[in-house]
Amino acid sequence: MFTYIIKRVIGAFAMLIVISMVTFGIFYVVPQWAGASPEAMASRYVGRAATPETVHLVAERLGFNDPVVVQYGRFVKGLVAGAEYDYGAGIEQCPVPCFGYSFISGQPVWPDLLDRMPVTFSLAIGAAVLWVVGGVCVGVISALRRGSFFDRLSMGTALAGVSLPIFFTGMISLVVFSYGLGWTPPGGAWTDISVNPAQWAYNLLLPWITLAFLFAATYARLTRAGMLETMGEDYIRTARAKGLHEREVVVKHGLRAALTPILTLFGIDFGLLIGGAILTETTYTLPGLGQFAILAIRNQDMPQVMGVVLVAAMFVVVASLVVDLLYAVVDPRVRLS
Repeated sequence: MFTYIIKRVIGAFAMLIVISMVTFGIFYVVPQWAGASPEAMASRYVGRAATPETVHLVAERLGFNDPVVVQYGRFVKGLVAGAEYDYGAGIEQCPVPCFGYSFISGQPVWPDLLDRMPVTFSLAIGAAVLWVVGGVCVGVISALRRGSFFDRLSMGTALAGVSLPIFFTGMISLVVFSYGLGWTPPGGAWTDISVNPAQWAYNLLLPWITLAFLFAATYARLTRAGMLETMGEDYIRTARAKGLHEREVVVKHGLRAALTPILTLFGIDFGLLIGGAILTETTYTLPGLGQFAILAIRNQDMPQVMGVVLVAAMFVVVASLVVDLLYAVVDPRVRLS
């Protein structure tokens, strides 16, 4: 078990290194291959009114003329130990992890990301609880009552949930429940959980349900398929022959074996959502990482875009690592192997 954990941690660390190399290549190396000169890249840091001499001096001080390996080493050092930027007028200290300074605000990117994270975390965690509990429960009941009216209704609803895009269901829910019935607040309402927990949950209730409806549909179909396959295995018949209660047979032996693919999917989905639920946050005007990424792309703010990409990738890798470790808890065969 210890060896299994060490291998997964090393693999996750190696994946983060690869991601940093790919991200650095996209934002720094590819523009140079496309013909962008060091002065052209440095001009983004000094504005349009700077003289050619100033731009050339900034390019030298930022190291855009250095070899690619040296630039990548400086990039990694900024992520793990911070960085210093010499623009000529003075030296700017960029705190750890340093993604650079925004072209628009001139402020470090990391504090801006931290300000947006509580919104995205709140949205992702609340929706994840709803879609996992709802999707798995519906899938189990549908498998146990195969061919019944509940099975057909739930799978039909799940098919609709998978087919309808999130911006469509989000707009419909806003029109019906917010602007029509007035049951939920309109988009853009956000309250920190430390200020008012009840208002925090009330403001996020509709985004939670909308987002959970999309993901719960997939989990219900996947759970149903896994349970139908598992409940026909020999060890299930053996458990029943031993006189075990049906609930214990279903939960302890049937559902536990069917959870492995669900854990895999959950790790990917949750990691991506933590990195930014772009469509949901845009539909409901929530100031999270997804909306932050959209604004950064529109403003062509490269440091902000790079920061979102790295943070989102890190969350996906960490979520996948946690899922790999949970495999050993859910499936004893992983520990034995």
